[in-house]
Amino acid sequence: MNFKSLNKHFHFTKQQRIGLFVLFVIMIGLQMFYFLSDFSISETKSSEKEQWLALQSEIDQEKLIHKNAKPIIYPFNPNFISDYKGYKLGMSVEEIDRLMAFRKENKYVNSAEEFQKVTGISDSLLNKISPLFKFPDWKQNKNNYSTEKKVFSMKSFPKKEKFIILDINEATQEDLMKVYGIGEGLSSRILKQKEILGSFVSMEQMKDVWGLSPEVINELSIHFKAVIPSNLKKININEASLKELAQFSYFKYGLAKQIVIYRSMNGNFNNIEDLAKIKDFPVEKAKIISLYLEF
Repeated sequence: MNFKSLNKHFHFTKQQRIGLFVLFVIMIGLQMFYFLSDFSISETKSSEKEQWLALQSEIDQEKLIHKNAKPIIYPFNPNFISDYKGYKLGMSVEEIDRLMAFRKENKYVNSAEEFQKVTGISDSLLNKISPLFKFPDWKQNKNNYSTEKKVFSMKSFPKKEKFIILDINEATQEDLMKVYGIGEGLSSRILKQKEILGSFVSMEQMKDVWGLSPEVINELSIHFKAVIPSNLKKININEASLKELAQFSYFKYGLAKQIVIYRSMNGNFNNIEDLAKIKDFPVEKAKIISLYLEF
């Protein structure tokens, strides 16, 4: 067997021997790293992941509970049920309309039985919603008051203070907040609208105040009236400039411009009927607008 021919395959140069040595050192180092390293990190991450999954499961369960929970309905005065409120309670359109018509006559229901009589709702619906009715304390304690009146009938009581209707232009924020349904925000809007106009000339203008429901407007009309002040500053429709007309709450810039053009081409306006001929003029508010103008 010729060993010389095999020997030349195992003969390495100096650089090759150094390379083999370095490779050997690297292999030994990798083996030591494998045996000495701690690979328990994955287990820690796995346990953290399980904790997060458990927490997420609890959150999902809470969401499901809240989603399926029925909304809380608080007691309310049935005299002031809106269309949407009546619909949510299960009332028909006709039943809601009967209540609205009854309230427009400035009448109130004072018991669940009277509510059914006015609206015509079924007994089953009445049994369902009547526990939520909340009438004024003096109505709930009517029997007590009647008894007290009989027992103390011989005593002298002070006369009931006469109901006074206030001028809406003289009302303070405190006066307005005494009306059922009006808080600090709505009262501020009413006073701001009065400041913009100078004065109210009609209680119909309450409809222009954002946020006032028909029921609240009706209550305002009971407690207040609009007295036109003698010093109300009016706009001379035949002499006012475009800028002055555009600043008037009931005129937009486009309408004010049309008024000036019409006036220059056709002469002065004699009355509100002449003014109403202009395109886009708010005819439905003509009566109110005329009280702010001077012809």
